[in-house]
Amino acid sequence: MTDTHAPDIASVSLDQPLENISDELGRSFSEFGFAVIRDHGIPQELIDRAEALSKEFFALPEEVKKSYKIEGGGGARGYTPFGTEKAKDAQIFDLKEFWHVGRGLPPEHLLSEFMAPNVWPDEVDGFRETFTELFAAFEQAGGRVLEAIALHLKLPQDFFAPTVEDGNSVMRLLHYPPLGPNAPEGAIRAAAHGDINTITLLLGAEEAGLELLTQAGDWKAIDVPEGALVINVGDMLERLTNGRLRSTTHRVVNPRGEAALRSRYSMPFFLHFRPDYLIEPLKSCIDPASESAAPEPISAHDFLMQRLREINLA
Repeated sequence: MTDTHAPDIASVSLDQPLENISDELGRSFSEFGFAVIRDHGIPQELIDRAEALSKEFFALPEEVKKSYKIEGGGGARGYTPFGTEKAKDAQIFDLKEFWHVGRGLPPEHLLSEFMAPNVWPDEVDGFRETFTELFAAFEQAGGRVLEAIALHLKLPQDFFAPTVEDGNSVMRLLHYPPLGPNAPEGAIRAAAHGDINTITLLLGAEEAGLELLTQAGDWKAIDVPEGALVINVGDMLERLTNGRLRSTTHRVVNPRGEAALRSRYSMPFFLHFRPDYLIEPLKSCIDPASESAAPEPISAHDFLMQRLREINLA
C-alpha cells in the first residue's frame, strides 16, 4: 500500500538554536527514521554547479565512464556502472549508475589503509574542486545534525565529533537513466533497503519517487521543499542507540508518464563513523530488563564490510 504523503515527518530549519529542534528531530527519527532539513548552509550556487557537473559526467560515453571503474574497490571510489548494485536480499539490480567521492587522507595517516585515494575524471573541468568543496559542506551540515541528535539523546552536544572525525564518509553522485523497454521485470530505480552508515544527507529528492516504509507497513512518499536536505538514520546509528533511532527501509520507485522518459539525479552523502570506532549501544538506550538483547559491539569498519558484501559491492 502506498500513501501520498508522510505528514508527520519533521521539517525544520537548521538556522536556529539546536535545542529548539533537537526533540522534534529525535521524534521524527524515532518514528520514521527520516527528517527534512531546510536552511542547511550548503550554498545554492555550489549545489547548482555540482548538479551540472554530475550531469556532464554521466553524459560521457560508456567506455570513458567505465575507464574509471576500480576493480576490486567495492565501488568505494570512482564509477560504478549501471546494473551493478543490488539491495540486500534483492534478486534484481537497481536501475542506476553512480560515482563515489570519499575522504582524502595522506598515506601516513593512521586510517589511510581504510580509505583509498580518490580518482577524478579528466574530461569534466572543475569536477575535483567542486566536489571537494561539496564534500566539506555536506560534512559541516551533517555535523550540525549530529549535534542536534546528541542533545535529543541527553549527550554532550559535541559527543559525535570525535566519533566521525576522519570517518569513512562517501558522497555519491547518482544517475537514474530514463526507463527503457529492456529494464528487467520487477526492477526499480532503488529497491527497498536501509543505509549502512551513521546518517545520510540527500540532495535532489524534490522529484517524486523516494518512499519510506512505516512501522505500520505502508509506503509513504516524502515531501521535500526545493533545495532542502532529506536526512535519514543509518544502521550504525540505529545500532548505537539500540533501535531508539530507526534505520528505516526506503526505496526510489519508478515514475510514470513523461517522468519515466527523463533522467533523475541526486546526491546522497553517507556520513560514517571512524573505521576504528567501536559501535557499542549507549547505556542510556539499554533497558536493564532486556540488556542481553542489545547488539554486540563491533567496529565501524567490520560492520561496513559485512554489509557491503550483502549488497554485492564487496
